[in-house]
Amino acid sequence: MYTETLYIMISLFKKKPTLVELIPKGFVDIHSHILPNIDDGSKSIEETSILLEEMALLGINKCIATPHTMPNVWDNSSDFIQETFLNTKSNLPKNLDQMLHRVSSEYMMDETFIERLQNEKLLAIKDNIVLVEMSYLNPTIDLKNILFQLQIKGYTPLLAHPERYLYYHNSKQDYFRLKELGCLFQLNLLSTIEYYGKSVTTIADFLLANDLIDFVGSDIHHNHHVNAFYQKIKIKSQNELIDAMNKNSQLA
Repeated sequence: MYTETLYIMISLFKKKPTLVELIPKGFVDIHSHILPNIDDGSKSIEETSILLEEMALLGINKCIATPHTMPNVWDNSSDFIQETFLNTKSNLPKNLDQMLHRVSSEYMMDETFIERLQNEKLLAIKDNIVLVEMSYLNPTIDLKNILFQLQIKGYTPLLAHPERYLYYHNSKQDYFRLKELGCLFQLNLLSTIEYYGKSVTTIADFLLANDLIDFVGSDIHHNHHVNAFYQKIKIKSQNELIDAMNKNSQLA
């Protein structure tokens, strides 16, 4: 009887929590696509309101909106992004208006990025930290120079969802090289539940275990993303994930 009870207690202790259960109090989400009609995220102010309400139920206290800036797809200027942000806040209920904390952008590092960097002030998440991404198909050409030029301009690159770039999965040393080049890393929270596939979750676990993740983000586009937070995590590095979540408060 004692042995059976002990086995049950150990099993419960080892049980994986849901992702939402790990969200710390006062959590600041630094990556989301909740501004309406500006990229592949929210399609209306009504959807934005619903997403913010659902995110509040997850335990998210503040959101930094980061719409895409991607030439020929979502070629958003800093001025247009800020205008959309202010218009959105003015049309939200008071409690949600305060939750929509600040605006930045997720910049695609492609062949046009350096020209943008030279001619436009980038929207930082906070201070000089700028959220950047790469194509999922191929690594960015001249990436080393782009990262160098960003830092020459006084920015610190924060690479969005490094675990999702499949071309790095068989070359893990590239992650360490990117850190040496001055990149911060932002993990997508849904990568911990196999939302993007098992291989992405495996790499997410590797990055967490090796203390390579600086911050995390929801990358919420729609309610399917929100609903996925109620699934159980699939990673082993639970404590490292919690530590990364808590670091987000530095960017409030």
